[in-house]
Amino acid sequence: MEAGLHDRLYCDPTTTGGIVHLGLGAFFRAHGAVYMAEAGGWGITGVSLQSPGTRDKLRPQGWAYTALELAPDGEKPQVVTVLRNVLVAPEDPQAVLDVMAAPDTHIVSLTVTEKGYCHEPSTGRLNRDHPDIRHDLANPLPRSAPGFLVRALALRRAAGLPPFTVLCCDNLPENGRVVQGVVGDLAGLIDPALADWIEAQGAFPSTMVDRIVPATTPTDLDRLEAASGYRDEAPVMHEPFRQWVVEDRFCGPRPAFETVGAQMVADVTHYEHMKLRMLNGTHSSLAYLGYLAGHETIADTMADPVFADFVRGLWHDEIIPALTPPPGEDLAAYADALAARYANPAIRHRTWQIAMDGTQKLPQRILGTIAESRAAGRAVPGLTLAVAAWMRYTSGRDEKGQPIEVKDPLSTRLAALWRDDPAQTVAGFLDLAEVFPPALRDDAGFAADLSAALSGLVRDGARATAADRVSA
Repeated sequence: MEAGLHDRLYCDPTTTGGIVHLGLGAFFRAHGAVYMAEAGGWGITGVSLQSPGTRDKLRPQGWAYTALELAPDGEKPQVVTVLRNVLVAPEDPQAVLDVMAAPDTHIVSLTVTEKGYCHEPSTGRLNRDHPDIRHDLANPLPRSAPGFLVRALALRRAAGLPPFTVLCCDNLPENGRVVQGVVGDLAGLIDPALADWIEAQGAFPSTMVDRIVPATTPTDLDRLEAASGYRDEAPVMHEPFRQWVVEDRFCGPRPAFETVGAQMVADVTHYEHMKLRMLNGTHSSLAYLGYLAGHETIADTMADPVFADFVRGLWHDEIIPALTPPPGEDLAAYADALAARYANPAIRHRTWQIAMDGTQKLPQRILGTIAESRAAGRAVPGLTLAVAAWMRYTSGRDEKGQPIEVKDPLSTRLAALWRDDPAQTVAGFLDLAEVFPPALRDDAGFAADLSAALSGLVRDGARATAADRVSA
């Protein structure tokens, strides 16, 4: 990087720390870190729990990077200078624990994806058989995100320091409660007195996060360099829209998030349900059906009138009737805004990217709506088709017989569930207690509907089956 341009990409020396973030992926750097930077006065130590790739790209830039807004009418760069350092946990887990246990750390935030909490998605509780949890129970230097939280909180308690606030920024319903439960379960197995201290003095506010962040490509790097005059090896791409709703329940100081557009509220639940089910649920539905139909991105899928009509039907006929609107929110208008966001041609959000880790995502994005609706006597044929499309996708072969790279913690088990008879395939999937709640596993009507939807997908393909659903 040329002299002078490096100076443009260098961290802000006025920030002093206060926040440790676990999971320094593109979403956080395009969302939470931007809010934190704009609030001012706080700095972030990022932690990668897996690989050094992000650290190695950011370090030559002084930890700064560009967040590039992708709008239909053009692009707008913002240089983000809030990071102070990036640690790689597998290289030096003690260094991570030390910074989390430091007296001036007040918040530990997380974006480690749904699977990073080592929990059972169908119950929200700690998966004690997870290999990382078994490791963390036997070793003081952890591997998992819950392990780092528990061991760092233990160090703070031993030093007479108050706990930090744990701020989950992942797409989990009641994410603060889930993380508190996982941390409490693990702490209780290590030291029951520690678990009691965390319960009494800690804080795990729930949040709702929203911004579409597609994966950055080499072409994006070249385009940004041509437009800006500097080379950034770690930029992030994002849509113009952003939303962050935070439960105002911290056990120590925090940035003034409300001054930069975050909504500080007493209860996040209805916002979470609105976003997880209306955005994430339909995102996943479009990802599986769109991928099977040969569409590379969500924008491509929305440009197909069959899928545009299909997703509008999901919102208005199946998802909105199962929701309680948050204060001041018009759910029909929210659906219209989502449709416009999905159709943004500047956002190349790949269907394959969204389709990853379905076993971790479907319980809160889709299956919750299905279970509640069936209990209330409401039909959900579109969402049932979306679940069948996920099953079809996990077979590992697309509609032309070409291989699919299925990225999921249970991918091997999922592929082994496939049978020639769709009803037998569905029966095997419904036995996955990690994914399906008892209300759906024991619902013979749901099994029959799912078998019929899967049969249609195998026989007619995703587009034709969705078209039949739209015209029904």
